[in-house]
Amino acid sequence: MVSAPALARRAGVGAVFVKDERERMGLGSFKALGAAYVIARDAELGRAAGQTYVTASAGNHGLSVAAGAQAFGAQAVVFLAETVPEAFADRLRDIGADVRRHGAIYEDSMAGAAAAATENGWILLSDSSWPGYFERPHVLMEGYLVLMQEVVDQMDAPPTHIFLQAGVGGLAAASAAYARKTWGGMPRIIVVEPDAAPALFASIKAGSPKVTSGPSSDMGRLDCKEPSLIALKGLARDADGFMLITEAEGAAGSNICAAAGLSSTPSGAAGVAGLIAAKADQAAFGLTEGSRVLVILSEEAS
Repeated sequence: MVSAPALARRAGVGAVFVKDERERMGLGSFKALGAAYVIARDAELGRAAGQTYVTASAGNHGLSVAAGAQAFGAQAVVFLAETVPEAFADRLRDIGADVRRHGAIYEDSMAGAAAAATENGWILLSDSSWPGYFERPHVLMEGYLVLMQEVVDQMDAPPTHIFLQAGVGGLAAASAAYARKTWGGMPRIIVVEPDAAPALFASIKAGSPKVTSGPSSDMGRLDCKEPSLIALKGLARDADGFMLITEAEGAAGSNICAAAGLSSTPSGAAGVAGLIAAKADQAAFGLTEGSRVLVILSEEAS
């Protein structure tokens, strides 16, 4: 974790602390803590070797599945939507994954992975959850808790605010839960989503899970139109607010991070983008010149 005074000045707050996940386990993102952890747990029980794990991914989750499978003698099949860059597909292949393209958006690729699991007797390992599918994504989110444990160990005082980017919501929910357990009600927790994929925002507003629609977002790893039910339940309890950022704001967050020596993608820097966007109405977010803000830089620059 690093202090980022340049980001603090840009956001008009007292301090910004950045949890940097860009080099996590050589995979380039926090996702390394998730699926690989599930497969490691299976391996401890003698259930991983020889198995095939199938998933859908916008890139980083698939890398974790592939790395975990490779480490524990299993196979990985990863379904990608057409919008996922071929560079991510190549990285998956480099660590042994069987990559299959399916559909235009993430939800299409998820449907393809689920169907393949049923047809072939493979283990479905998603980072989302839905009715009847909770156990593995819950274990996966336990892996993300390591990130926040490290944050708590390194901070000398609690933050006043936490801005958490979200796709299906797993990282945000795990981080918020650990923050509440450790610091109670003090930090104000804000969940940040692209306005092209407002799955959590719309679900909280409606009071029930919602499937949203919209154009593809350049914040590709956050471009999820349907929330994880586990994450939604946790964030409904633990988050104080939900905000949407535009494509321009997402790009600006990435550029501002790069200028501060913290290069990332618009997805990885979306929490920072939310904080910068909040400067336009600091009172609404309870931000002041004395605020201490925690953000997560969730992936390396592509």
